[in-house]
Amino acid sequence: MKRTPLNRRTLLKGLGGVAIGLPLLEEMLISNAGAAAKTVPVRAFNVFFGLGIPAPLQTEGFEGVLEPLQPLADKLLIMRNVDQVRCDESGINAHFDGASGSFTAEPPDGEAKAGGPSIDQVIKKAHYPRGLPDGMVPTLIGGTFFRRSRVSRYVHSYNMYGTVAATIQEKPRDLFDRVFGTLTLPDSANGRTQRLRRSVLDSVVDQYRYYTGKNSPLGAASRARVADHLSRIRELEQRAYEMKERPADSPELPPRSKLLHGGPADPGGQGIDITLDDLSTEWRLMADLYALAIQTDRVRFGALTFLAAGERIRLTGDYVYQGKKIFTFDDAAQHNATGDKGCSHEWWHKFDEKRENTQLRAHAHMKMREVSYFLQALDGADSVEANGKTLLENSLITISTESGDGRHSDAKRELSGVFHAITGANGRFKTGQIMDVNAEGLDVYNTMLQAMGASHRLGPADRQMTPTDKIRA
Repeated sequence: MKRTPLNRRTLLKGLGGVAIGLPLLEEMLISNAGAAAKTVPVRAFNVFFGLGIPAPLQTEGFEGVLEPLQPLADKLLIMRNVDQVRCDESGINAHFDGASGSFTAEPPDGEAKAGGPSIDQVIKKAHYPRGLPDGMVPTLIGGTFFRRSRVSRYVHSYNMYGTVAATIQEKPRDLFDRVFGTLTLPDSANGRTQRLRRSVLDSVVDQYRYYTGKNSPLGAASRARVADHLSRIRELEQRAYEMKERPADSPELPPRSKLLHGGPADPGGQGIDITLDDLSTEWRLMADLYALAIQTDRVRFGALTFLAAGERIRLTGDYVYQGKKIFTFDDAAQHNATGDKGCSHEWWHKFDEKRENTQLRAHAHMKMREVSYFLQALDGADSVEANGKTLLENSLITISTESGDGRHSDAKRELSGVFHAITGANGRFKTGQIMDVNAEGLDVYNTMLQAMGASHRLGPADRQMTPTDKIRA
């Protein structure tokens, strides 16, 4: 049977700005252009996790806190001994300085700006100087975090002049609206704007029926995949909105999020109480939604944050990894302290390479578990592209943090050995190893940009670049 080729950018478009991408289908691989069908778009994302991994613990590889990254070991390049010392700003601290330097390799420029652009935005400008295709979110920034002081603690995507690249979405349903659109419906009484209460998919139902019906240009396997794909969107929407299938005249939706946001999430820097279950449930919904936005080709650039720089939470709950309980979090009780002194933050300040650092290890291991959850969402069957590789393999995903040592007594030590990992970016970088790069972050980042085809260089114009060619494939 002859099939009608479909463009990879095919969207279901509905009322009120809704645009829903289709998954990769067989029909999208059929092209008279031949090799062009194997072309994948350039993408770059920054993934940040707060508080860091002390450099001595990084030397343990997958035998230590990096264990949750092991399933992805062949698709990551883990870089040790990356120093961000030039990011230090006297009188502040490495939580702020290091966070500002993550993905920019520059010191901060005040409390609301970075010292320059982030990796993702430089690559975006190089490959899409006139902007992204219509219907795309220009930059998507999301995160699950609580510490609020100073923007660069939690925002990690910056324009060419160091300004924030987009408003951060910290609630799953807000991120869902940002990606798939908010429907504007006329109200017979006063024309007010209201959100469609059932599903954004209701706006594209006719197109959905076309692609899954008897007159569809798709084969049976692709029709089934479209149906499964849209069912997944509906399932994620229901998780974000705490929805169940209900009549159109159902009551107002429940509260948007169980977690604290805004000022209440950071009460004077004293920290908040939260359970591991509540934290991971919201983060994983955010991660799933962000991954779906990439899978549907609604976004190609942005950043995702799991816990802010210098995060202050008092975490409780059993920590289970691969079916085995490995730790019980109870920060305040284990510190025997209240307020900010009872937060997980303090384990980093108490780090001592001569001790076991049991609590810090558990927290760092948990963070790698949650980062790995997001990465693995881009590495399944739903994420295979035209060249046979997954979105994880084709994209440049940079994972980093603010500090290589949590003790504030020595800024140079604190900003040395900052954890970094990157994906292969469609064969541009080596993967499958843990590498001691022994280089400044600025040189590592500029080498990455060069490999990604960007001519712009980070840092002072008169600074001599020392390429870190060992990371290139």
